[in-house]
Amino acid sequence: MRNSKLSRRAALGAVAAAGATMAASTFARPALAQSGTVTWRMQALWDGGTTPQKYEEKFVARVAELTGGKFKITLFAAGQIVPAAQAFDAVRGGAFEMMKTFDGYEAGKIPSFAFTSTVPFGFAESDQLEAWFYELGGIEMARQAYAPAGLHYIAPTVYGQEPLHSKVPVRKIADLAGKKGRFVGLASTVMGAFGVSVTPLPTGEVYSALDKGVIDMADRGDLTANFEAGLAEVAKYVIVPGFHQPTTATSYVANRAAYDKLPADFKAALAVAAREVSGALRQNILVNDMASLAKYRAKGCEVIMFDAAEVNAARPKAMDAWKTATKGEALASKILDSQTAFMKQLGLLT
Repeated sequence: MRNSKLSRRAALGAVAAAGATMAASTFARPALAQSGTVTWRMQALWDGGTTPQKYEEKFVARVAELTGGKFKITLFAAGQIVPAAQAFDAVRGGAFEMMKTFDGYEAGKIPSFAFTSTVPFGFAESDQLEAWFYELGGIEMARQAYAPAGLHYIAPTVYGQEPLHSKVPVRKIADLAGKKGRFVGLASTVMGAFGVSVTPLPTGEVYSALDKGVIDMADRGDLTANFEAGLAEVAKYVIVPGFHQPTTATSYVANRAAYDKLPADFKAALAVAAREVSGALRQNILVNDMASLAKYRAKGCEVIMFDAAEVNAARPKAMDAWKTATKGEALASKILDSQTAFMKQLGLLT
């Protein structure tokens, strides 16, 4: 009987110990989470009220939801904290913790960024570019590119083509020569190779530059976002698909010191929310593209469906421009080699 009681006591003790261990593993959180909420500020690429900005609202809401309301990101539209061109340095310096950006804006300083944003005449489908990021080491290489600047690349938002908006008709590649255009990143190098005089304006300045005749044509955003920004009023030719940017990746990027202080579950929430928003925005764009084209036509715009044969014939010249854009930098060359190898596997390149 005594042995039975001892056995029962031992068993209860074991259960209690196991329960304590389970409670510790289940409820223990890093001190940051225990002490209360974390509050960040984030500046996005887009104007308030536009469709892409609404998806950034979904992103910050999802992060809050995944962390039980303990990770709050206050969202600002493009230019609300600092001018768009200053966001990189502002986040780097800790003025605010996070930005949504287009890596190509800084490609002049960091050549790798030319390839983590878009590949003109390259990946034809957004799933192909996203697969490169998630399955072939693209995110890790993007993080290597950002690390020396004291920044952390969280994840991309990947979607399809961005159209070319023009004040003059562009029906073949030869029509580009002698025109003035707004392009950034790798597109600026490639379009320059086809004779375009390139001006890398911030997104928010595209409307006024077209309106005033400073440029003849521009890349800006997807069809819906560009219609919402009023481009149908200032550029009466819409060229699709956008061979200069057949697929697109914008980026969630954080100050590295601020990111490193986050508990693991908060970091995971950023990654999960980013990938969810990427897919959701892409599907929204897919559904709305045809409706947007009808709206452009209703505004008196001509929609030019660009000949795929023209794109294929021009690709070798574009590929030469890709190599030029690496500037011989080791990481940029590694990224380009990885992408071209995948494009060959996909049958896009021979």
